[in-house]
Parts: sequence; C-alpha cells; structure tokens
Amino acid sequence: MTGPQPSAPAGQRHILSMKWGTKYGPEYVNRLYAMVRRHLSGDFNFVCLTDDAAGIRPEVQCLPIAPLNLQLAPGQRDGAWKKLTTFESDLHGLRGTALFLDLDVVIVGGLDAFFEQPGEFLIIHDYRRFWRFGRRITGNSSVYRFELGAHADVLAYFRTHMDEVQARYRNEQAFLSSFLHAQGKLAYWPEGWCPSFKYHGIPTWPSNYWREPFVPQGARIMVFHGECNPPDALAGRRNRRFHFIRPASWVARHWHE
Repeated sequence: MTGPQPSAPAGQRHILSMKWGTKYGPEYVNRLYAMVRRHLSGDFNFVCLTDDAAGIRPEVQCLPIAPLNLQLAPGQRDGAWKKLTTFESDLHGLRGTALFLDLDVVIVGGLDAFFEQPGEFLIIHDYRRFWRFGRRITGNSSVYRFELGAHADVLAYFRTHMDEVQARYRNEQAFLSSFLHAQGKLAYWPEGWCPSFKYHGIPTWPSNYWREPFVPQGARIMVFHGECNPPDALAGRRNRRFHFIRPASWVARHWHE
C-alpha cells in the first residue's frame, strides 16, 4: 500500500472509493477506475481507501482507511459507518474536490458534470418508496461530492456521540444527510443521473420475463444496492425469491477494464 503523498493542489479532482474485507475483489476497483477514465475528461487522482491493495492496478493510489477510533463492544463491527472517515480533516494530505463512488456502481455516461454541478455537498436523493410519506431528506451515499476536509465536524460528532447516532439512524447515509441538512449544506444530484438498477432498470411484471433490464434515459451512473451487484445482473440473478430478471447484457458493455 502506498503511503501518504504530498498535498495535492487545492483544485485537484479526486475519485474516492473504499474496499475492505472480502466481499469485493480488486477487479471491482480496477473496473471502476477504467470506467472513470473513459467517462471523465482531463486529469484526476483515483484513490482507493483499503485494507488490502493486492491486485489493484498501479494507476490507483491505495491508502489506508482512517480508523474510526470507536470503543466497540465485543463482536460489534464498524463497517456500516466506515464511509464517514472520508470526512477526516486531513485525509492523507489530499486537497481538492472528491467524488466518492461505491465499488459496485456502473458508469454509463459522462462524469464531468458531477464536478461542475453547483452545491457544497451533493448526494443522490434516496429513492422514493410508496410506503414512505412526508419529506425525504436522506441521500444515498453511493455517489457523493464534497471538498476534502470541509466537513470534519461530521466525523467528529459521530466519534463523540456514537451510541446516540446509532440508536437514531439506521446507517451512515441517514446520519450524514440529517447532519448536513441541518446546516443547510445538503443538495442532491439532478433526478435521473444516478438511477437505481432494481427500481428503475428492471421491466415491470410481467414484461420482466421477456424484456431485458435496461439503462434509463439520461442515466450517468447505475446504482446497484440491496439485491444485485453487476455480475449478478449480468447473469440474470436476484437474491429475492420469485423476482425474475433476464440477464442484463448492457452491463458487459460498461463494466470492464
């Protein structure tokens, strides 16, 4: 794993990703880098925060995941909250604008606009559910953008209020969204840029039996969450009984090095 690098220019663009444990292999990082390179013009620095850099292509700067410094009970895991470490006041000396991407997204359109869209902190507006009422604040943290070091109070608050935060919020994105919304800093990507594969890319029943999954018009990043990841979609697999999909052949055209 490469060590901390000298501070980058303040205007530099960074792509941040995070890999820990064994769920995702290095091919996810390598394919994500390749998709970014195909869809983002100009220079950028691609960073993978990870506990294992083996097999990751040399263009990727591999750096350790910052510790959460939590007092965990025996058997308690901090994995669901690790993304909050991207808000360290000094993340390995990196400076500039960071676009965080989950490893299992598939990039299908241009990324330049993600660095051009106005806003202090931008995130996906979490997808509508028919059983949820009222105003939706929570974002989906598969894709978010911020200035490195600008929101260190998010992590500082979590570190000093862990029990309170975990009791009130189901995950890191709910806490993050609420915290920044209260400060008036939360904004969302334009609708349609980051559709959900399972909500927006699967034909409705019964046409899912003869129509393939598809990329919605205007999509730039397809988000996989909950029940499929890209190789599952490519093979036509879902982890829910009686929920059939045909193989999503479009995945092979994008999710590769």
